[in-house]
Amino acid sequence: MEGTMSKDRDNLVEEIAKEITNMSHVERLSRKMDNMRIAEYTEMITNPKRIIWMNFIAGLARGLGMGIGFTILAGIVIYLLQSWVKLPFIGKVIADLLDIIDAYR
Repeated sequence: MEGTMSKDRDNLVEEIAKEITNMSHVERLSRKMDNMRIAEYTEMITNPKRIIWMNFIAGLARGLGMGIGFTILAGIVIYLLQSWVKLPFIGKVIADLLDIIDAYR
């Protein structure tokens, strides 16, 4: 019985050693990732053109996303309003806009 307990203890010790080894690998990877972020941050600070370019691209993406999102949301709201309530005023405004557009063609 003591033989099985010592084997179990040895297996447990080996598993703990493997876990510690894996933890050290994870810690090293974590440090490397942190160092990469610090290097990227210092590169961005030293290169103002890159900061301006990145902010410009981010602004374009935000604006495009907001435009598309608002268009979809407005379309859904108008569709729901038309299906729930008969709104002759909106139909008249849209018809007037179409007439104005046709007049300029």
